[in-house]
Amino acid sequence: MTRLASAGTLPNLEAFCRTFENGSFTKAARMLEVTPQATSRSVARLEGALGVTLFRRTTRSLTPTDAGRRYYDLCVQALALLATGQRALASRGETPEGRVRISAPTSYGHLRLLPSLGTFRNRYPKVDVEVEISNRRIDFTRDGFDLAVRVGAIEDKTLVARKLGDFALGVYGSSAYLAKHKPPRTPADLAEHACIGFVLPSTGRVMPWQFAGQPRGFVPDARYRCSEDVLGVVGLARAGVGLAQVYDMAAAEDVARGTLVEVLAGFRSARRPFWLLYPKTVKPSRATRAMLDFIVAQAHATG
Repeated sequence: MTRLASAGTLPNLEAFCRTFENGSFTKAARMLEVTPQATSRSVARLEGALGVTLFRRTTRSLTPTDAGRRYYDLCVQALALLATGQRALASRGETPEGRVRISAPTSYGHLRLLPSLGTFRNRYPKVDVEVEISNRRIDFTRDGFDLAVRVGAIEDKTLVARKLGDFALGVYGSSAYLAKHKPPRTPADLAEHACIGFVLPSTGRVMPWQFAGQPRGFVPDARYRCSEDVLGVVGLARAGVGLAQVYDMAAAEDVARGTLVEVLAGFRSARRPFWLLYPKTVKPSRATRAMLDFIVAQAHATG
């Protein structure tokens, strides 16, 4: 048995990875449900086994060394392989079981994915599901996800993409707002209106509005903005503070109730595709395959 193996490698690796990701023994310990002292000792044992320093420690900061950064990249790959092996073993039976982690953006997550999971639970009671509703970009290996829903062109050739549907962007306002403000006839008229912006997590800037026949996106001068949850934009439009551009599925229920009205319908954006993604390099477990097929079937059934 090597010196590294005898050091209780896996718990020490987990302590190191969580410390690296959080920049703090205290935060890492909270995730691992142990004390900061135990986390610090685990990292120290790993450093002793490797014969290298993974973090530079001061009374106020914890900074990874170059060796620590390189080792973290290797650890992420190793832990992902172990997780894949565990999922494969858990799915050897005929009935899908085990855990599935899926990331979905707020619009599709709240409006399509979450409402369907009760049916999935009844069909596959032995599958545990963890859903992250987020618009952030994920790394399947680093973040430990099995599936992800994303929108737009998929350029990453390492991913398998299953199409879930196409949705267009429309501009909507409440009846109360439109009673006080003349509805815009063209995108140029939006300069006279209060606009509600969605802040893109990737850039920290307001997402440009897209219109048919307009080669460049329109960046609204948004006095009201929402970040993280695009349904917050719908809520602000419903409250009458201004106009918002959102996917038609996000506004459909309000339009049916009459709480939102579409304007500039003749300038609706081209429909954009939503996809269900998973890595080509990882064979889906039986539980993941069940979730994958279920989501695709539900999407095609609802249109």
